[in-house]
Amino acid sequence: MAISVTSACPQSTINELGIRQWPIWTCEASTFPWTYAEQETCLLLEGEVTVKPEGGKPVRFGAGDLVVFPAGMSCIWEVHQAVRKHYRFG
Repeated sequence: MAISVTSACPQSTINELGIRQWPIWTCEASTFPWTYAEQETCLLLEGEVTVKPEGGKPVRFGAGDLVVFPAGMSCIWEVHQAVRKHYRFG
């Protein structure tokens, strides 16, 4: 299970996916475990994060990145700078 990161997500992709209409989630600097019951796609508007998948290599991403997390993945989120992101499950 791999985390997909598109750095500097193109505006065309943001428009095509309708990302600006997705809900927004925020989180202060913290560390917590998470398991994805279904795929999540998100666009970071602010912040910087390292996600450590169980049995995998850590992935670091930040503002402007489009990130896709696979369904079934368990990981540890390490939020270095407060996060604000658009997100969609499924």
